[in-house]
Amino acid sequence: MEVFSMALIAIFLGLLFSTFRILKEYERGVIFMLGRYHKVKGPGLIMVIPIIQQMEKVSLRTAVWDIPSQDLITRDNVSVKVNAVLYFRVTDPQKAIINVEDFMEATGQLAQTTLRSVLGQHELDELLSERERMNADIQDILDQQTDDWGIKVSNVEIKHVDIDESMIRAIAQQAEAERSRRAKVIHAAGEFEASQKLVEAARQLASQPESIQLRYLQTLTEIAGEQNSTIVFPLPMNLLESLNRMTGNKPDKE
Repeated sequence: MEVFSMALIAIFLGLLFSTFRILKEYERGVIFMLGRYHKVKGPGLIMVIPIIQQMEKVSLRTAVWDIPSQDLITRDNVSVKVNAVLYFRVTDPQKAIINVEDFMEATGQLAQTTLRSVLGQHELDELLSERERMNADIQDILDQQTDDWGIKVSNVEIKHVDIDESMIRAIAQQAEAERSRRAKVIHAAGEFEASQKLVEAARQLASQPESIQLRYLQTLTEIAGEQNSTIVFPLPMNLLESLNRMTGNKPDKE
């Protein structure tokens, strides 16, 4: 009889201790009473009636999930491998437990398929140069689809894009050709701007004939400063015509 009483007391104490649960600040407990949803409790000290009530513990902290490397083909038919990292947290513990069997696994699988479908709609150049926009697009889609699960996707970051070695060489050649094109365009633009300035300078000098003589003297000064043995002195054509008239020679005409 004493053994039976001791057993009853032990069972009673065990049930009593199991009634009290402690949840941390970032934890919530989804309570079910006889299989039906009852309420969300926590944090702190809570009571869960044994046998009648069951509790599912949920963490509200931001979870970091590494999206495995995904093989995809871009819109311009380039095969690449892309991996990313996903940041999300539970905002509604009731939905996270009731509406989906395993919200962690479901969110991860959805992130993989969304990553492939979104990035496959863009060309390789966009994938390499516009990662911020790709991250925002993936985040918006995931956030909308996980809203019914009580999940908030806070950020998606594409970590690395693996490209075939032959494609890397092709991209390098394309970049080199692009730089060469830009250099030629800049050089042509400089030549065009210089020609415009020369035309303006010629007009200005033509309006002031005396300035041409000053320019000649300045040129001679620059040449003399370089210690050259040969000095080229330009003469105006009207001066040569005057000399020809004085000597009685006529200029040859072709």
